Amino acid sequence: MATLGGYLNSAYTEPVSTYKHSRSNCSHSFFYLPAEKVLVVTADSRILVGTLAACDQSTNLVLKETEERVIHEPDEHEPSEIHALGLYLVRGDNVCSVGLIDEKLDESINWTEVKGSEIGDIKHI
Repeated sequence: MATLGGYLNSAYTEPVSTYKHSRSNCSHSFFYLPAEKVLVVTADSRILVGTLAACDQSTNLVLKETEERVIHEPDEHEPSEIHALGLYLVRGDNVCSVGLIDEKLDESINWTEVKGSEIGDIKHI
């Protein structure tokens, strides 16, 4: 699985803009990336799938053509769901995991028939 750090250090990425935060002296660069389909698991256990459009060093992500996959428990009788979200921004502090998707394999799976248990939220102590 490729890492976001690998993308940021690769020849593909170039900073597209840099701005100074109004309350500090740090600059913030955003990177456009090659159109790769990724799966993002968030801190509140949501599963987002979309095309990674941009990111920054704080792991803020911009996803295009995003959909959320809601996988139901095996004992539930209703099918799992896919909700179209479109252009979506995920804050870096809400990102648990980002991974590339094998698009051929992903398209061969009927996600409404997939069942599984909930991942669970992150506990802050």
